[in-house]
Amino acid sequence: MTTAKKVAKKASTAKAAKTVAKATPSDAVDEQLARYRSMRDFGITAEPSGASTAGQQAGEKVRSMQWPFVIQKHAASHLHYDFRLGWNGVLKSWACAKGPSYNVKDKRLAVQVEDHPMEYGGFEGIIPAGQYGGGTVMVWDQGTWEPQPGHTDVDAALRDGQIKFIMHGAKIKGKWALIRMGGKAATERKPNWLLIKEHDDFERPDGPSITDEEPDSVVTNRTMDQIAHSEDHVWNSKDTQSGPKAWYRQPSKGEAPTPQPAPKLDLAALPKENQPTFLTPQLAQQSENAPDGPGWLHELKLDGYRIQARKSGTKVQMLTRSGLDWTARIPSVAAAVAALPTEDLTLDGEVVVLSPDGTTNFADLQASFQDGAKNPLTYFVFDLLHVEGRDPRALPLRARKALLVDILTPAVSDHLQLSEHLESGGPLMFKKACELGAEGIISKRAEGKYQSGRASDWLKMKCLHEQEFVIGGFTLPSNGSGGIGALLLGYYRDKKLIYAGRSGTGFTQKSSKQIRQQLEPLRSEKPAFDSTPAEARRGAIWVTPTLVAQVRFATWTADHQLRQAAFLGLREDKPATEVVRETSAPTPKRAKSSATHKAPQPKAAKLLPAKPLEKAPVRLTHPDKILDPESKITKQQLADYFWSAAPRILPHIADRPLTLVRTPDGVSGETFFQKHTSKSFPNLGSVDIPNKKTGVPEPYITLNTPEQLASLAQMSVLELHPWGSRNEDLEHPDRLVIDLDPDESLSWPTVTAAAQEVCAYLQTLGLESFVKTTGGKGLHVVLAITPGYDWPIIKDFAHAVVNALERQNPRLYLTKMTKAARTGKIYLDYLRNERGATAVAPYSTRARPGVGIAVPLDWSELGGETRPIFRLATFPEWGGRLESTDPWKSLGVKKQSITPDTLKAVGMKSR
Repeated sequence: MTTAKKVAKKASTAKAAKTVAKATPSDAVDEQLARYRSMRDFGITAEPSGASTAGQQAGEKVRSMQWPFVIQKHAASHLHYDFRLGWNGVLKSWACAKGPSYNVKDKRLAVQVEDHPMEYGGFEGIIPAGQYGGGTVMVWDQGTWEPQPGHTDVDAALRDGQIKFIMHGAKIKGKWALIRMGGKAATERKPNWLLIKEHDDFERPDGPSITDEEPDSVVTNRTMDQIAHSEDHVWNSKDTQSGPKAWYRQPSKGEAPTPQPAPKLDLAALPKENQPTFLTPQLAQQSENAPDGPGWLHELKLDGYRIQARKSGTKVQMLTRSGLDWTARIPSVAAAVAALPTEDLTLDGEVVVLSPDGTTNFADLQASFQDGAKNPLTYFVFDLLHVEGRDPRALPLRARKALLVDILTPAVSDHLQLSEHLESGGPLMFKKACELGAEGIISKRAEGKYQSGRASDWLKMKCLHEQEFVIGGFTLPSNGSGGIGALLLGYYRDKKLIYAGRSGTGFTQKSSKQIRQQLEPLRSEKPAFDSTPAEARRGAIWVTPTLVAQVRFATWTADHQLRQAAFLGLREDKPATEVVRETSAPTPKRAKSSATHKAPQPKAAKLLPAKPLEKAPVRLTHPDKILDPESKITKQQLADYFWSAAPRILPHIADRPLTLVRTPDGVSGETFFQKHTSKSFPNLGSVDIPNKKTGVPEPYITLNTPEQLASLAQMSVLELHPWGSRNEDLEHPDRLVIDLDPDESLSWPTVTAAAQEVCAYLQTLGLESFVKTTGGKGLHVVLAITPGYDWPIIKDFAHAVVNALERQNPRLYLTKMTKAARTGKIYLDYLRNERGATAVAPYSTRARPGVGIAVPLDWSELGGETRPIFRLATFPEWGGRLESTDPWKSLGVKKQSITPDTLKAVGMKSR
């Protein structure tokens, strides 16, 4: 070997060593995907190649977040399920012929196949015939997974052939294991594993298979046949990037915003106008739930600055929502708009900073302005306000977006993007957005015109609450630094600044000092708040209310204070005087004409004045005995209430078995249930019901008259709980109750929106429902049905209803009784719909301090920020309801039945 060759070889070796030393996680991802890529022609198939920057970045970050999983239903040469766990930047993949099973006895064969790119988790569509795996692919389930405690070394588990993990999906939950089979199978290129459900609360020893019970797409609700006959690809296509947290299309790095030929637009029919100097933007109303059904376009809610881009010839202006000119502050975005081929143009959109995982974050955007151009800015355009001397604002949104596609497509770049949307599945998109770390979604009426100001055609749903607040003061930090300890926040109502609480988190050391510098010149001797509680005054330094803060918080407390408020940044685009408390608008429901539903919204009845309670004609011993120390309610007052309210109570309890709650020593003493007749109740009726175990008839309490009802006060009965069936037909219920039991932290608007969602779902089944308070923190949704099916079937039906609601919104609903899992959720209790179970009667008192009342409501009364409280002691304030139109007047009048088709609609077999 010549010296020259030796030197060359040495240099080559050194270069290779240097290259290895600089190997990145992206290189490791490429190595793992080599086999996957070699098996596919990406010029033909729309499957992702895994070559996008976002995919590699997702791989680099995967160890720091909860790992994604996806299960895809795949109709290739045979139908099977592709089970994929995200790990080390790729999706470890197994082909499972029968799919997962909740039966712990089932051991499902899972053949390990090539690793897939992270982006594959969003692929739903068609692999062309002739390509590897050609056929239809559905995203059947997706979510996150984590190793079981004691099994956290995933690399070792993969190597040793025993992976134990916990699934957090929409359909697949709980503890699972993948066990590699021994012998020859372990050494094959495609080793055989077994997918096994482990024992926990989610296991199902019997019952239908989850793959039969839930056959459709978790993302789009489409069937395999619908996907097979569609050309679209959900969340991604071959020219877009997707992944467990990547929702936006990003062009390749360095893509220059060069001018392109002007698109051909048919604008002749639009009204002519001179380009407006500035248009007040359309704003979205806040809503708890996303609208479902056709007629809505759903976009991701972006966490940035609302910007109106105005291009006239070569001049570009970037205007904030209040009309401030920010062109000089966002030159990269202005240049991208300048490169658009259309000369006369006004766009509406949001300027954001994209995180590597595809989400947006207002704090990152703030840092970009404060620290220079570390984070590139992207302008997502979602509406067209003016084009080539024409006014498109009266066009339907769908048409305006079609024009936007023509205008923007030639010049899409790092700094200019089209905001994409889905046309169905609003609740599901909202759920997915929250799971993937997005701020929320915006739902817009597809046929809506553009109208300045806040309008119900645009609705915003937030995963966490977030809004602007006025800074009215601050406290000093305990560590003595030059920053701030907490901000004192408020909002305007009737031109008064209302105190809303403190925010003491979310600051960096640098931002804390910067805010302090801006607040110091604004110091004031007196607070600007209309009222300042002692908590607000403690250590407060007051300021003139000029600055506006963007704040994220968990919820509002009962006394209207922010809970867990975190500072995100200052809003320089919004005047302090425009900051008000955001409230949720009712969610528009779907119309029946399109096989959809609408929660009833009749006008609330006008209440008449309350009449004084009429004295009950019953004999009481110790009528002045106090039953509730808090409200001082006596036995006589209880009897008078039962007597006066009898016309409203008896229709719901007469001729039914009753369980009574007795309070011999008042609500502060021992209470107990009584369901059998005794010498204590000589005036009550009875109905014989066979004991379930012995078959021996037992006398259950029943009553029919106002006198019998009022006489219950003698035995300090404070609660009435009827069966859901009548004495004449005990085995066939005529009432069904869904009990909404919310966590204490949830706001009243959240609870009422949930009740409306239950009502709306029942309407899709052709069932009218009614609502009542429970005398506690929850609500009951009640429906009357014609007796037909027996108790077990009705219980299964109620179970299927709440399961469907939980699948639709697992972030909010829970159907298992586990107390520990209820934090921040509403427990949907269906167990009141079984033989012998009861629910509190309408207008019944409750055996609790304050003696609340369970009061029926009209659906239109479910507005407002706070829960209505009805108590016996405050009867003069609300008792006019007994004299006014009964909101439950039509309950039971309209005959409705649960039919075989109804059962089939919720996934049950026809009976």
